[in-house]
Amino acid sequence: MPMKLNVGDIVELRKSHPCGGNVFEIMRCGMDFRIKCQKCNKQVWIDRVNLEKRIKKVIKKEDLQEKDS
Repeated sequence: MPMKLNVGDIVELRKSHPCGGNVFEIMRCGMDFRIKCQKCNKQVWIDRVNLEKRIKKVIKKEDLQEKDS
């Protein structure tokens, strides 16, 4: 069963990006995902299987909005 991931969710991955960041925002969902590094703003395409293996923690969009309030 695939994970529930939505556009705007923030995910922390096990492997870091070459810039050193490991926190990404989901820009597009489907069989392939487009994620954006929060450190350097580089966008990367990755397939669902590889993304789900690499996810360490999911930070939902709604959780971020509650903290800002």
